[in-house]
Amino acid sequence: MTYYQCFIDNEFVDASNGARMEVSDPATGEVWAEVPACTPRDAARALETSARAQKDWQMLPPQTRAEFLYGIAKGLEAERDLLEELLVREQGKPRAEAAAEVTDTIRYMTYAAEAARRIKGEILPSDNPREQMFIYRVPYGVTLGLCAYNYPLALIGRKVGPALVTGNTMILKPHEATPVTASVFCRICLEAGLPGGVINMVTGTGTEVGAPLVESPTIRMITLTGSIRAGQMIAKASAKNITALSLELGGSAPFIVLKDADLEKAVEAAVTARFANAGQVCICSESVLVEEAIADEFTEKLLKRVAEIKLGDPKTDAGMGPITTAEALARIERIVDDSVAGGATAAAGGNKPDGAEFKDGNWYEPTVLTGADRETAAVAEEIFGPVLPIVRVKDYEEALDIANARPDGLSAYLWTRDPAVYMDAIKRLETGTIFLNSGITGMVQGYHNGHKLSGLGGEDGDHGLEGYLQKRTVYMAY
Repeated sequence: MTYYQCFIDNEFVDASNGARMEVSDPATGEVWAEVPACTPRDAARALETSARAQKDWQMLPPQTRAEFLYGIAKGLEAERDLLEELLVREQGKPRAEAAAEVTDTIRYMTYAAEAARRIKGEILPSDNPREQMFIYRVPYGVTLGLCAYNYPLALIGRKVGPALVTGNTMILKPHEATPVTASVFCRICLEAGLPGGVINMVTGTGTEVGAPLVESPTIRMITLTGSIRAGQMIAKASAKNITALSLELGGSAPFIVLKDADLEKAVEAAVTARFANAGQVCICSESVLVEEAIADEFTEKLLKRVAEIKLGDPKTDAGMGPITTAEALARIERIVDDSVAGGATAAAGGNKPDGAEFKDGNWYEPTVLTGADRETAAVAEEIFGPVLPIVRVKDYEEALDIANARPDGLSAYLWTRDPAVYMDAIKRLETGTIFLNSGITGMVQGYHNGHKLSGLGGEDGDHGLEGYLQKRTVYMAY
């Protein structure tokens, strides 16, 4: 059992009442760590120190702030082995995926640091004589980073990097299931010399620490990666303060395969996009919409490929690990049961795997559902797990109709060789990201955002950086 503390004003601290929370290994169910169960009093201290630190932090030149980020990136690399081990232990991803997450986190921090010299304003002509107009981009002040459990470290880097380089301070609130890497990240920040209060981190429940932070007028911008329901609750709770929001929420990404697609590549992309991180990726393909003419061939190839996925202890670098939380596993089981009851067939998987190694922990088999339609539970709801329903469609227009009828729109996949079709899809698919003849990916220089219920604002690239800045117009007479 290891105890990892919270981080406030460059000090590692316990909860003010001494309470603790347990952290479980999703592969075994074993409790292996504890963190503070913070209180509203701890949240108030984090708010106070973040506000105090921000006044001096924003006055530093952006390049000076960037040097701290380079130091953090260097510290992440130095602690790579530890961070990979912790990600495997607390989140359940195999070691290779954990290594990729550490690399991505370093990339997020480095990209943000490199953007220090790209923070731009505007100079505009005035209508009046002897007057000049300027538009400055300035920080919000104290920001709040709320992170999901699927990428405990990378989501920190994705938020902290742009927030800090633009002159904001940030309070981190990791998910209750995956708080350990956040504590280690804070130690790396301390060792990089980051001034006190620039990064604070509290652990605990949404009721005890999340709500006081979200509702505080000290917080001027909130960035959340989470579910649609969580985003709606945060938007409502923060509305009284008109707090700026960047909400990267869930979505049920369709994977559209038309009859002229390269089936071998499409199958491989579909399997990777669904079963990576045990399906716990917000832009994972959540359902296949395959044209009838090739549906049998595609399904046969897909099932053969899914059968090759090795399920096992993530410490051994198996192909797929467990579900991170027991609550998420219960939801997956309920959706599959509802789908089968509604007429779908589990052509692969559909159960907790057999074997002594799977007796404990949050395990679920790689699952493929055939005979699904747009009303099937696994198609209508975001699964966020290793379950892939297959829906046969008559043509592109039917697939587009199913995709656009959804209330969310985070991402979509389209496989076709027809330029007329994919150019049409670029205009008509109601989603923030489209993967055209491409597998799941994400670049730091891109932009990650959702349409409709999948959120507002976004992360990454120049547009993501600008989300941490507000505009200030100056009319200067001379």
